[in-house]
Amino acid sequence: MTTALIAEDEPVLAAEFCDELARLWPELSICAVVHDGAAALRALEAWHPEVMFLDVQMPGKSGLEVARMAGTRAHVVFITAFDHYAVQAFDAGAVDYLLKPLQPERLAESVRRLKERLVRPPADMGQLLARLALHRPQDHLRYVTVLSGREIRFITVDEICYFRADSKYVAVVTAEDEALISKPLKDLMACLDRDQFWQIHRSLVVNFRAIKSVQRSLSGHLELRLRERDEVLRVGPSYAHLFRHM
Repeated sequence: MTTALIAEDEPVLAAEFCDELARLWPELSICAVVHDGAAALRALEAWHPEVMFLDVQMPGKSGLEVARMAGTRAHVVFITAFDHYAVQAFDAGAVDYLLKPLQPERLAESVRRLKERLVRPPADMGQLLARLALHRPQDHLRYVTVLSGREIRFITVDEICYFRADSKYVAVVTAEDEALISKPLKDLMACLDRDQFWQIHRSLVVNFRAIKSVQRSLSGHLELRLRERDEVLRVGPSYAHLFRHM
């Protein structure tokens, strides 16, 4: 029986992967489901899975780091929220990728490819990941996921007006409402298109396309007004230079 490890930092999505794999590949035994890179490495050593489904962006160690450390011990399928994430490198044939949100028909194709590859040794991840690095600079986050009851809501980056750091969480603010995610603001900034999302305060990142106007308040601070929301966002002194040309 083929064994598999699932490493996905969003538990609800990980459960969805488990359910779909059970339907598409009943003979597959999922030996562990983890939510960060360090736990993935521990599970790799404990269970020696033949297949690993690895989220590219995970806390601790990324899926790329886990794959590199795994070497040739397992066949790898990467899970990513980036639409241009090294598609050419993955399509070279030795590994596979899945885009979030999960598409059952695409997972079915990945299962088919995995079954074919299981008769061969796993790929040498060193060469593939070196090729993968060539594609990384153009990758940007396409959406964020928020938990709403027992459902996952997908919010595209173009829907987002701004992000606001809120205690241990980050508020994702759209034209209609807002929701909380646990990803730190600095980690989000590493994934966002810097031409579209500007940090205007240590706790605020705004979608440039959502800005209606910039004005200076009576106290001398720059303030942003948004196209689809009523609140005014204050620009921190350290970020005022972003608007000097306006």
